[in-house]
Parts: sequence; structure tokens; C-alpha cells
Amino acid sequence: MRLSWLVLSALALPLALAAQAPPAPAPAPPPGPALAQAAPMATLSLSDALTQAKNNNPTYRQRLYAASTARAQVRNAYGKLLPTASVGAGMNYTGQGQSNLGQGFTFTTPAVIGSSYNIGLQWQIDGSRILAPKTQKANQHAVEEDIANEESNLRYTVTQQYLTGLQSAAQIVVARQQVVRNKDFLELAQAKYQVGQGTLIDVRQAEVQKAQSDVALLQSIQTDNEAKIELFRLIGVAAPLPVDQIALSDTFQVTQPTYNLKDLMQIADEQNASIRALTARSRAADASVTSAKTAYLPSLSMQASWSGFTQDQTDKGLLVNQALTGAQASAAQCVSDSTIHAVVGLPPLGPGSCNTLSGLNAGGTALNPALQQSLIDANSRFPFHFQSQPFVAFVSISLPIFTGFSRSLAIQQAREQAQDAEESVRAQVLQVHSDVQSRFLALQTAYQAIAVQAQSRDAARDQLRLAEDRYRLGSGTSLEVSDAQNNVQRAEGDYVNAIYAYHKALSALEFAVGRPLR
Repeated sequence: MRLSWLVLSALALPLALAAQAPPAPAPAPPPGPALAQAAPMATLSLSDALTQAKNNNPTYRQRLYAASTARAQVRNAYGKLLPTASVGAGMNYTGQGQSNLGQGFTFTTPAVIGSSYNIGLQWQIDGSRILAPKTQKANQHAVEEDIANEESNLRYTVTQQYLTGLQSAAQIVVARQQVVRNKDFLELAQAKYQVGQGTLIDVRQAEVQKAQSDVALLQSIQTDNEAKIELFRLIGVAAPLPVDQIALSDTFQVTQPTYNLKDLMQIADEQNASIRALTARSRAADASVTSAKTAYLPSLSMQASWSGFTQDQTDKGLLVNQALTGAQASAAQCVSDSTIHAVVGLPPLGPGSCNTLSGLNAGGTALNPALQQSLIDANSRFPFHFQSQPFVAFVSISLPIFTGFSRSLAIQQAREQAQDAEESVRAQVLQVHSDVQSRFLALQTAYQAIAVQAQSRDAARDQLRLAEDRYRLGSGTSLEVSDAQNNVQRAEGDYVNAIYAYHKALSALEFAVGRPLR
């Protein structure tokens, strides 16, 4: 009998030690390959998670793209205050053919090739262009505040999910402790049964408890893996390793909250990202109202242009023939007009003189060689020997008198948007104040709940120790031990939940205030 009690005491020793252990001892690995978990090969801190999320989260990156567009709009607003310049060039070709002048008159047109250029300057100034840089700067500031608000939301969601991951990892420790307790209890029940001090019912009860704790451990591991998978989704990257090989490394201390609610409210008014974003939008809307009022002001426009062209006939022979025909007609007219000279007492012009005056040779059969060459040279200006056209410039001023009430409508719409933006700011301030108060109270409640759950956990451990002692001495039942073990697991799990409810409440309060409070 003495030997039996020695065996029972030796088997019960690990169970007693487990019941008196601190809240989070290093867990022993559970038996069986189904419960094995890969040892972590990498760690992830909260700061690394937040940095990666800023670099990779798709929603946040979409917000960043808007900043480039806002900067471009500011540059464009300044650019509209400057003149615009344009340069144009072109080439043209007209084929040879017969041009019909009507009434049966036609003449042959040669093939013509040409080129041209045009340089223009334009400048327009009005009230909306003058105020555009200020308006676009206000919009740019609003976009920057929207990005800061999105970053604050991202930081909050990643932090909350990181805490959820730590919470699920701590629940695995609780589940492993329960597996160890149930394993020791099963060994104790089997030992008592072998020496005739227990029943087969106790053994089966212990086996059921052991199987249930094994399943609970598996579920805890699955919950932990899902929490880390969701964390990496929020970060915006795929996990570099299987999630069961990645551990979250940060730890957080529980301290009594000593914050002043009035101070938190004041900080939130100044630093809450959502309030700042809506305030920036309200200021941008006010700038739009001022810009809409400039529609009643005059506008000034100025324009200047330089141009030139070339035009060459491709058939030089036709060009010379046309010039020859014209010169011969001119010489004939000259001879005809010489009779008038005789009437008025002037010496008549002979055919030779008329030919010379018309650019013909002495016989009137061909153009003067010098004139012919000058015609060919003047026709050979394509494509870059331009003939400049006169400089053109004009200035105009416009003052709209009546536009069908479109200006008053635009101003009213801008005012409505500004009023809506102002009310959105006021509504968000009320919402933030409400959030700060409720989360401040939630943080205090969470801190007080930790102490209550710690007392409950200690009482459950004492209950388990007493039940184990009674069962070891033969005055208790396995059902009492089973109930006590369940109570311990529940109490330790509730204690872990209370710890992370505190951390999450503090994170939520920081999000509402707009800055870290640790």
C-alpha cells in the first residue's frame, strides 16, 4: 500500500507544479504529430508591420497617387498665368489642271508645291486664373490631409490586427497548458486504476478531457494562423514564410491610465486626422466660393502671330511660257498705245522699245535671259525660303453683362458645398468627442477588468489544486478535477482576453485622439 501511494505521489507531482505555475510558463509540446507546430523561423515587430503597410497597402497607395495629381494641378494653375505659345508648320501641293472661270473661260493651272509656318503667342487673364493657385493649393492641402487620415486608419487597423495576433498566440499558450494538465491527469487516473485505487470511468473521463484539450489546441493554432494571414493582407504583402513559422515579437505593458479627459478632447480637436482632413476640405470649398465670385470681373486677352509661306510651280517651262505670253501681250499693248503718244505730240514707241520695256528680247520671241532667270530663282523658294507675312497683334477686354443667371447659380452651388463641408466638420468633431469619451471609459473599464480576471484565475487555480489533492487522496472524483480544469482554462483565457482588451482599447483611444499615448 505504501508503494502505491509513492507511485501516485510521483505521478501527481507534475500536475501540482502546473497548477501553481505563473500565468504564461513555457509550454511543453503536446503529444502526437497532429498537434505539432513548426518552430518560428522569423519574427515581425509592430513597427516593421506598419512600415511595410505604408509601402504596400493597396488602399493607402491609391491615396498617394492623388498627391501627384494635386501637385500637378498647382503647377498648372501657375502656368495659366503665363502666355501660351504655339508653333506650326505645313506643306501643300496642288496638281496641274484646268480651272473653269465660268462663261466658257478656262485656263491651265500649273502644279504648285508650298510650305508655311506660323508662330503665335496668346495670353488671357481673368479673376479665376488669378485665384487658381490659391484654390489649387487649398485642394492640395486637402489631399495631403486625406492621405494623413488614410495613414491613421491604416495604422489603427494594422495595430488592432497585430494585437489580435498576439492575443491568439497567448491563447495557444493557455491551450497548451490545458493539454499538459489533462495529460498529467490521464496518467494519474491510469496509475490509480492500475493499483486498484481508481475506476475505469475515471480513466475514460480523463481521456475525454485530454481529447477535448487537444482539439481546443488545434483550434487555437488555426485561429492564430488566420490572424497572421489577415495581418499580412492588411500589410499588402504575402507572408514570406508559412504563417506558423512567423512569430509576432512585440510586447506591451499594462499601466494604470492616468489621462485627463479634457486634455484628450483638446488634443483630438487639434490632431485627429479625420477632423483635419474635413477642415482642409472646408477651406478648399471656401476658396472655390471666392473663385466663383470672380465671374463678375472683366477678362483681358492678347494675341500676336508671325507667319510666312513658299509657293513654287513644279513645271518651270510652263512658268516661263506664261510669263512670255504676258510679256508679249504687254508689248502689243505698248505698240497700240504708241498712237496715243503721236496724238499728244510725244515720239511714238517702236516695237523694239516695247519689247525691251516688257522684258522681251529685241525680236519679241523670248524673255530677256536675266528676267527669265529671276523668275526661275523667285519660284525656287520651297521649302525654307519663306516669304514673311506682316506681324499681327490684337488686345481685347471683355466684361460680361448678362449670362442668364449662370454666375449666380455657380456662386450658390459653391456656397452650398462650402456649407456642407462646414457641417461635415462639425459633425465629425461631435463624433470624435463621443469616441474619445466612450473609449476613455472603455480603457478604464478594461484596466479594472484585468484585476478581476486575475483574481478569478487565481481562484480557479486554487480550486484545481484542491480538487487534485482530494482526488489523489481518494476523497474526490475525477468529475471535480475535470470541472476545475475547465474553470482554469476558461479563467486563464478570460485573463488573456482582458489583457488584450485593454491594449485594443488604448489603441482605439489613440486613434480617436490622433496621436500615440504610450
